[in-house]
This record gives sequence, structure tokens and C-alpha cells, in this order.
Amino acid sequence: MDFNRKIILEDGQEYYGYAFGDPDDKVCEIVFNTSMVGYQEIISDPSYTYQAVVMTYPLIGNYGMADDDYETKTPTIGALVVREYNDEPSNFRSSATLSQVMQKYKIPGIYGVDTRKLTRSIRDYGSRKAFITDASTTLEAGLKILADTSIPTNAVSKVSCQEISVVCPEKERFHVVAIDCGMKMNIVRSLTARGCKVTIVPWCTSADTIKEFKPDGIFISNGPGDPTDVTQTIDTIRSLTGKFPIFGICLGHQIISLAYGAKTYKLKFGHRGGNHPVRNLETNKIEITSQNHSYAVDANSLDGTGLTVTHINLLDHTIEGVKCEKDKVFSVQYHPESAPGPQDSAYLFDRFLKLMEEEKDNA
Repeated sequence: MDFNRKIILEDGQEYYGYAFGDPDDKVCEIVFNTSMVGYQEIISDPSYTYQAVVMTYPLIGNYGMADDDYETKTPTIGALVVREYNDEPSNFRSSATLSQVMQKYKIPGIYGVDTRKLTRSIRDYGSRKAFITDASTTLEAGLKILADTSIPTNAVSKVSCQEISVVCPEKERFHVVAIDCGMKMNIVRSLTARGCKVTIVPWCTSADTIKEFKPDGIFISNGPGDPTDVTQTIDTIRSLTGKFPIFGICLGHQIISLAYGAKTYKLKFGHRGGNHPVRNLETNKIEITSQNHSYAVDANSLDGTGLTVTHINLLDHTIEGVKCEKDKVFSVQYHPESAPGPQDSAYLFDRFLKLMEEEKDNA
């Protein structure tokens, strides 16, 4: 069978394959993910908005899609690139194939691609724009489209909730306001499982509005894009530090760091996958973590901010966690709630609860 789809990179490289999912052409930032399982959670993770994800694990689609495993109700991933796609899943929980779900949410896919070669290219030359199109599209035409198309910078506003909502636990111990910058649902499940009532608010919610809820703590979620684009959220957190215990994950970690005066920078190809070793500098233990981000906190910018480093990535020594003990604020770059795993870092939610308990005791 002749190839019917291809990927054109902005440096002129071409990769051929076959179509699945939505048939439309699309320009995305191309990245790779090293997870062996969890493709459903990946395509429904809002942090992949405007990104085409290359899966390094070769077989994708073999266990289908389960109704209970989505990380968001409406997936916004840009596209999916795989080596081998299986359209006949074997799983009693499966209610649809991956391709059917991708068609429903207008997500293009391409399989049969040499994903090892493509991943090496991303690793060696960095993330860049990619055009997923028909195999007949000429290189010249594809490069023009890439040159004329910019990746949008409104990703957080696109995926954040539009209205305030509340999720209640069986037995309430604490009240947490969660700022939704593209929040994964397993974060909410992790908080409610520990007795937290979670009031979910849009990314642009003001500090005064959050104070009116009289929460025990504030959480800032993961999300897509450049953290410096969400200046409203940064200003909100800057106004709230020292007034409530605050916990941030991924984009939330970057927002906290920016609110304290640190700087961020874009990584060459980011961290995506469930196998990143991180050293906890407070316990000296190694945690295997799940990650999904393009940006990191600049270690050289932390002087004078009041933040101290708590976690370090052992692969490239980037910052994976910070805290301000005085303000009861801490954050991590990785995902302690990651589904389907690893689960080495779930203790961080318990640390958040402990800070809220201490704040109540001191009130």
C-alpha cells in the first residue's frame, strides 16, 4: 500500500506514513513522548495543545479507549504520530478505538512512520514546527505553509474552564481553590480522595475573587505553552503568596517561580514521558517521574527570590521543584498524580494537606 500521509518539518525533512484519526492537514509543534503506556491520558492531556506527539513506544491503540480514563472531557492535542497503530483493541473496558476518538475531536494521526529516526531528529535539532498533510503535497508548498503559520500563544485560555465549578469529596477536610490552566482530571481526583473540596476557577480569576472563597489552600495546575504568556495568573499568585498555602504542578511550578521573580527558558526538546529520574534534595531519594513540559526554571535567576531548590532532574540537572518555606509555597515540575503512573511522588499531595492543617492550627 502506498503512503497517503506525510510530515514535513520546517527544516525540510519529510516522513511518510498512513492516515488514521482525522484527515485534515495541520501545523503543530512536534515533540516526543517516551511513555510505554497511557496513550489515552496523553491525547486527553491539555498540556499537548497545538503539539504533534511522536510516541517512541512502537505499538499504540491496542487497548482502545476507556470512558473513565480521560484527563479532560474535550482532548485538544494537535496530532499523534506512531510506528504501528492497532485498530482492533483487546480490552473489556474499551468503548471506542483510538482512531474513532481522534476523528470525533478532529485530531489527525499518522502511522507507519520511522519514529526512531524522527525522535532522534527532535532530540538532535530540537522541537520545531511540523506540517501533517497529504503525501502528494510538495515540499515547496509545505514549507511555505509552515513559514506562514505561527503556533498560537493562547493555549491556556483555550483549555481552561470558562465557569467556576465545585467537586466535593465524600468527607470534607479542606477547601482548595484550583486555578485551571489546563488541569488534568486526575489532579482533582487526587485532591478529593484526600478529603479536599475543590473549587475549580478559570486561569484569569483575580486574587480578590479567590480570597472570597476563603480557601484553606490554593493549587495551580499544569497547562500548555509558555508560562510568560499567562501574566494574569502570575499576578494573581504574586498577590496570594504568604496568605494561603500554595501548591503548583508543571505550568503551576513555572508560574509560582515567575511570581517570585525567577525566570524561565525553553528547553531544546522538553521532557515528556514516565521515566525521568528526579532527586529529592531534602531526602536524597530518587523518584521516577512522569513529565510533560517545554519550559524550565532558570537556576541562575533564583538568587534573591526567596525560593530554594528541592528537586533536580538527573538527566539534564534542570530544576524539578522549589519551595518558599516562610510562605508555605512549593511546586514541582513533574506530575505526582500521573496516570497510569509512576506513583513515586504522591506524597506531595499529603505535604500540601499538612501545610493546610498547620495553617488551620495557627489561625
